Amino acid sequence: MLLRRLSILFLLVTILASPALSQKRFTPELLWQLGRVGGISVSPDGGAILYQVTRYDIKTNKGNTDLYIVPIKGGKPLQLTTSPSGDWNGCWSPDGKRIAFLSTRAGKPQVFVINVDGGEARQLTDMENGCSFLSWSPDGKYLAFCSDVKLEKTLHERYPDLPEAKAMIFDDLMIRHWTEWKDEKYRHLFIMPVDGGEPRDLMPGEKYETPLKPFGGGSQIGWSPDGTEIAYTSKKVPDYEWSTDSDIYLVDIATGKTRNITDGMDGFDKDPLYSPDGKWIAFHSMERPGFEADRNRLMLYNRQTGDIIELSKTLDQWVGNTVWAPDSKSLYFQAGDKGTEQLYRISVPDGEWTKLTTGPYNYDVGLDITPDGKTLVVGRRSMSYPTEVFTVSTSSGEPTQVTYENKDIYTGLELGEVRERWITSTDGAKVQCWVIYPPGFDPSKKYPMLTYCQGGPQATISQWFSYRWNFQLMAANGYIVLCPNRRGLPGFGQDWNDAISKDWGGKAMDDILAATDDMMKEPYVDTKHVAAIGASAGGYAVFWLAGHHQGRFCAFVSHCGVFDLISMWGSTEELWFPNWDIAGGPYWESKKIREGFERNSPHNYVQNWDTPILIISGQKDFRVPVTQSMEAFTAAQVKGIPSRFLYYPDEGHWILGVQNGLLWHRVFFEWLDRWCKEK
Repeated sequence: MLLRRLSILFLLVTILASPALSQKRFTPELLWQLGRVGGISVSPDGGAILYQVTRYDIKTNKGNTDLYIVPIKGGKPLQLTTSPSGDWNGCWSPDGKRIAFLSTRAGKPQVFVINVDGGEARQLTDMENGCSFLSWSPDGKYLAFCSDVKLEKTLHERYPDLPEAKAMIFDDLMIRHWTEWKDEKYRHLFIMPVDGGEPRDLMPGEKYETPLKPFGGGSQIGWSPDGTEIAYTSKKVPDYEWSTDSDIYLVDIATGKTRNITDGMDGFDKDPLYSPDGKWIAFHSMERPGFEADRNRLMLYNRQTGDIIELSKTLDQWVGNTVWAPDSKSLYFQAGDKGTEQLYRISVPDGEWTKLTTGPYNYDVGLDITPDGKTLVVGRRSMSYPTEVFTVSTSSGEPTQVTYENKDIYTGLELGEVRERWITSTDGAKVQCWVIYPPGFDPSKKYPMLTYCQGGPQATISQWFSYRWNFQLMAANGYIVLCPNRRGLPGFGQDWNDAISKDWGGKAMDDILAATDDMMKEPYVDTKHVAAIGASAGGYAVFWLAGHHQGRFCAFVSHCGVFDLISMWGSTEELWFPNWDIAGGPYWESKKIREGFERNSPHNYVQNWDTPILIISGQKDFRVPVTQSMEAFTAAQVKGIPSRFLYYPDEGHWILGVQNGLLWHRVFFEWLDRWCKEK
């Protein structure tokens, strides 16, 4: 009997000590171990899915991407590439036997092709400036890609007798963009025969680019189903810094003749997508010039008549990733829905739409469809889980997980609960919030709280999984995290989205404070230890709240925040953004505009600052220049407020380096723990 009891006890100890059942919590190091899934596409026969996974190594401070193929019904993935150099942007040949992809194994990114059944990859291009945004023509004859083309003289070509001179000379205003300075090169669209031949520039001599920088991707280039025509997105305007007027251009492959099909539409027009029957080109369009956050509409261009209609006119949401049904009678797309991103179907040409998916998820990474039209393939994520590949039935909307790239890391990982909460703002408006609770949350205890302020300013707090602003990581460090979808965010109708423009310091800030006050009524919130955190426009909100919080917060963290609106206007790059969103034009243009700048600028309320603040910025951030953070840090230091400045000389608006990212989290939590936790 004693031996039996000892055996049972040993078994229980073994089970409890099993790594699979032991509890662990998120750490910054664990976040960097996660595989990042993307590049999703379905094979031509519908039987397999191609995707890519990027993994990072902390010691080497580098990442690497490889290509994988998995059966569409699930199973063990086949790793197609194993090069220590990056391999990405895979695309199927129309017969499904080969995959073309981009790789740095030869230095700068070049086009390679590999057989699906294995073997060595073969290099197809040798472009001096590398390649990007690869696609295969539907007829199998051509590969399309982008590459930089030198069209202007360098400084040393202009002044050959000054070889050691280091300077830049500009004659127009668009001198830099997000993280890069303007140089003598422009990104053009090329095609080349798959079986050999010289690449051909489809934009010869043009000082314009495709896709749009910095966020435009492969969706801004599309092939006609017969392979005789290619469409691309470009902003061919003389006043690049003032305008959002991008258009869609069609190029005849045989003749090179190019025409603009959206001339006269002065907002963003992009993402051309030919229907399988060749009758239509679907594309996305924003109507109001100069507004980057207008409703993203789904449009149809009739290739026979040239007529353009709006297909999504009854949907008060932004249309995202889009794919045609094989029969050309409908399209499927992703759109925001109250803090989530769901999949929709819309019929052609009447525009009747149906929402396919539900739940606290974002179906927003890639979107493809099987040849029989029965199954969508998409990346799904949430605040708790990074992207994995899912299939979704087009008839029932039922999702099925296909990949499990991070299963081992999540085994035994204790997560915090994510709850939806609605609050009433100061004017009676209802505001949706997400609340993330610490793992093992006990309502009888008290917890410090973080109020997260979203950036954008028009960017929903949806079910995205961030590798920087990760709410589960914050919760794992013992914080309740409050995320209000304040005014000025999409996914709640365009009126709600528009409400922040020219009123940054108004009702949107009231919403954040109202949500904080509502949450502080809960007995488990330690009201003496509540901090506000945010980046970009969220960093602006932190600076603003520092002058208006009336003792609510014990600490602040502002990453790349806007501090002085007039200074920001004069040092940012795309002027259409502050012109539309901040006050309506240059600050000297009228008294009303000047007053708008002054009223909404956080620097005018520094006299009220009295709370510890951590400020973070990168030298290469040209959208919100580093001087904004420096000015705020100077103000805090001069006022004697406990403050710290985390400065990155080689980062921009986002912190992308592995060890830089780890440092970010360490400083972030060191600061918050110092001021928000009882000693």
